Amino acid sequence: MEKKNTSKSVFYISLVLVAIIAVWSVAFNESFTKVSNAAYTFFTVDFGWLYLLAMIVFLFFIAYVGFGRYGKIRLGGDDSRPEYSNMTWFGLLFGCGMGVGLVFWGVAEPLSHYINPTDGIESASAGAADFAIKSFFTHWGILPWANYAIIGLALAYFMFRKDKKSLISCILEPLIGEKLANGWLGKLIDILAVFATVAGIVTSLGLGTMQINAGIHTLFGIPVNLTVQIVIVAVVTVIYISSAVSGLEKGISIISDANLYIAIGLLIVCFIVGPKVEVLNSFVNGMGQYIGNFIPDALKIASYGDNSWLGSWRLYYWAWFIAWAPFVGVFVARISKGRTIREFVLGVVLVPAAASCVWGAVFGNLGINLGAKGILSIEALKEVVATPETGLFLVLREYPLGFILSLVAIVSLCAFFVTSANSGVYVLSMLTSNGNINPPNSKKILWGVIQSVMAIGLLMAGGLKPLQTISLAAAFPFIFVMFAACVSLLKALKTEKKQ
Repeated sequence: MEKKNTSKSVFYISLVLVAIIAVWSVAFNESFTKVSNAAYTFFTVDFGWLYLLAMIVFLFFIAYVGFGRYGKIRLGGDDSRPEYSNMTWFGLLFGCGMGVGLVFWGVAEPLSHYINPTDGIESASAGAADFAIKSFFTHWGILPWANYAIIGLALAYFMFRKDKKSLISCILEPLIGEKLANGWLGKLIDILAVFATVAGIVTSLGLGTMQINAGIHTLFGIPVNLTVQIVIVAVVTVIYISSAVSGLEKGISIISDANLYIAIGLLIVCFIVGPKVEVLNSFVNGMGQYIGNFIPDALKIASYGDNSWLGSWRLYYWAWFIAWAPFVGVFVARISKGRTIREFVLGVVLVPAAASCVWGAVFGNLGINLGAKGILSIEALKEVVATPETGLFLVLREYPLGFILSLVAIVSLCAFFVTSANSGVYVLSMLTSNGNINPPNSKKILWGVIQSVMAIGLLMAGGLKPLQTISLAAAFPFIFVMFAACVSLLKALKTEKKQ
């Protein structure tokens, strides 16, 4: 009875909190924007140093656990084996964790750094091109994936090896005790996880919708307006709710598998039609700069100088990835049963990080090459930077097979869009069903509808950015939850080794 009531309280409180935020952000958008911006500025300005330190600590911790004496421990019984093939697993990881973001920013972010670099680098220069690729590698490489792995590994260990519920609060039992983990503190942690997941998915739905609209406008002349965007959300909603209801094996994994091959095909063809030598040189040089300056770049923050670029990019990303850690971590844990800790770390951290860097080298140089060769003017490149949702399509149309590549990119974006959304539906349903790894379809449908209604409301109010901003501020406590998860997991692993 206690477990049932706990589940209901988390569910209803989460619904009320999400409803309040939705009404506030849509009906009183101006005040919501002011509050969210003030909160976010406070956390990133006064605690920017903490975000930088936290990401490094997460990486060192996950490397220590994965490649030390605990690496052979299996996430499940000693005789358990993975439920999914490596390709399906990678597809689910990539689609859930980074897919929409990489498609959205793969061209636009490197171009932005190329046009507006920092550290006194001349705009649109060779140095700016090097800086752009290195920065992209820093933002989408190993650090964000190590961040995701903290919650994912800890939860998978306690779920499948210790038979705990799939709730983030259960991770902390060895540290805070069962009473607090199942009491008010545990509920608070799970409710914050629900809110961060809803906010993250809703803003991704909105950004993905805007990019799909921009793509079909570029290809077919369909107008960019609210009506088209509502239709896009409605169509995608039917697809992602249907796939979530079908379950991991039938719905989500099939879409994920298909999209993995589509994305790989798009990447290969873009490399072939693009500036191949420049891409290869840029990748090798970028990796050298990324690895060689890894620690200085990861911890770089001015004591008295200007940190505006850092706040706009690196700190913003770190806050965003920490905000996504509950959602991605829960989903990654759910699909990782049977793997060893070492396999988990290799598959969740190193492989996706390498793939993200390859993606950035190819698509980033598609845009930078147009500026370096004078094919697009600086003014045209600034237009791409100003409207990142159009960047991919404005760049692709300058290359052979541009129309076909843009069409495939839209298909891939929709598939990543669906994978992120149905993963979010699955996680929200788990978190509000007392950690049930096979939550009821009624919860999946409800959370799917809530996400879409919120996305449409925020598109109508123009409030996507404030919701994203306030979710980053609200996720600030998760830095400490993740620190606690590290200590709790290490304590449990040490106890197991002694036994």
